[in-house]
Amino acid sequence: MIQSYKQKPLLQDKYDSIIIGSGMGGLTTAAILAKEGQKVLVLERHYTPGGFTHVFKRKGYEWDVGIHYIGEVQRENSMLKKLFDYVSDGKLKWADMGEVYDKIIIGDKQYDFVKGVKNFKAKMISYFPEEEQAINTYIDMVFKAVKTSKNYYISKAISPLWNTFFGKYLKKPFHKYSDKTTYEVLSSLTKNEELIKVLTGQYGDYGLPPKESSFSMHASVARHYFDGGNFPIGGSSQIVNTIDPVIESAGGTILVSAEVDHVIIEKNKAIGVKMKDGKEFLSKNIVSSAGIITTYKKLLPPNIIKKHQLNKQLQKVKPSVAHVSLYIGLEGSPEELQIPKTNYWIYPEKGDHDTCVKNYLEDLSQPFPVVYLSFPSAKDPDWSNRYPDKSSIDIITLVPYETFEKWSDTSWKKRGDEYEAIKENIAQRLLKELYKQLPQVEGKINCYELSTPLTTQHFVNYHKGEVYGLDHSPSRFRQPFLKPRTPIKNFYLTGQDIVTAGVGGALFSGVLTAMAVTGENVLKKV
Repeated sequence: MIQSYKQKPLLQDKYDSIIIGSGMGGLTTAAILAKEGQKVLVLERHYTPGGFTHVFKRKGYEWDVGIHYIGEVQRENSMLKKLFDYVSDGKLKWADMGEVYDKIIIGDKQYDFVKGVKNFKAKMISYFPEEEQAINTYIDMVFKAVKTSKNYYISKAISPLWNTFFGKYLKKPFHKYSDKTTYEVLSSLTKNEELIKVLTGQYGDYGLPPKESSFSMHASVARHYFDGGNFPIGGSSQIVNTIDPVIESAGGTILVSAEVDHVIIEKNKAIGVKMKDGKEFLSKNIVSSAGIITTYKKLLPPNIIKKHQLNKQLQKVKPSVAHVSLYIGLEGSPEELQIPKTNYWIYPEKGDHDTCVKNYLEDLSQPFPVVYLSFPSAKDPDWSNRYPDKSSIDIITLVPYETFEKWSDTSWKKRGDEYEAIKENIAQRLLKELYKQLPQVEGKINCYELSTPLTTQHFVNYHKGEVYGLDHSPSRFRQPFLKPRTPIKNFYLTGQDIVTAGVGGALFSGVLTAMAVTGENVLKKV
């Protein structure tokens, strides 16, 4: 049951587990614990649950904040499909995006990512016939890297004692790939920079260009979509709507507008949380889904931070990239406006991804290093039932948090004329990119709204408005503290920081955290 804390609902003072944050990791942890018979209280500071899976509505439209496409859920035997079915009791349904899930656009050239690994391979070879061997080897390496990841992530959930004996052996094969950057691996296979630029054309899905990102992260995303992209039928709010009854069935509750001030810790043991209004809830287990930076900087008492030297841990990791997102509402159905389901990734004609990012960060008037177009109204077959004769488009690009940092102490919707002028300039530049690709939508736009890193900071509570938690460099995968267990007894972490970016990573983090809390191998039940 989703209730507002402001309405003073009837609540118990004690729960089996309390989850701070209702993003994908928190919801998954809560649902699995509920299936283990636990009464769970999920506390969400925003007025809408779901974290990056929530939707917002304005002027007769709705937009999905963080779900743009999900892979692997069309295969009945895939672990991701089984997990989604498990936490939603099979109620969450998916729509296939069709043959072409991503279109990579570099200058005037277009490259289609088509579903089915054999088709993908053939398509890439048709674009780069002289690179057949490199393409074949690349795809083999993607599968090999992904195969090593399961044991690596399982090592995060097993007990410290087992980890002492087996952890090193579980992680070693994974580190063979994670220690290398994406560019290191690809440049060892080919000297064709255009091919490298195309194969890494989804780097926006994890936020780091090829010379900075871990190959394991790249491989995980590439493999995730080889079978095609999918979108939740009814929009991404269906994720919360289908998981909530599972939590409720065991006596649990999702509370919105419920901001936690800090975790209550006695003798190095988490026993509850204190809310911003001073009320306390007690629990056997406390799980934070708020991201490791926010958790350690805002939710734990200073003496605990000092005792366990948690600040030293945070110095070893960096937040991922910040972004702006332009949410557009249009008059006319997706069919009328000929809006595709395919995602468009638009890149400058000249320069590799890393150079384009560097040039842009040094001078924001330079071309955007990446522009991502997503068409949720075309992807969701139920959209027109809810919003007849209307369409929606999302456009995303990277932006440094520092661009907007000086307004960080102002409040949402009251940040002043200069802030609004910068937003409008970015919005107009992004609209130009849209009209280049879909000229037919010019003149059809009814409304648009640009979110900034401060919007993300305000609603999702990420430290610097980052979109993927921590960045996905090789060093990130070497940090032993990015796991469910913390040095504080009965206090756990979940969310994309302990696994990898995105909804799939956050979903699996919930499994690992539930395993750590219960000591049960819940994967056997999925």
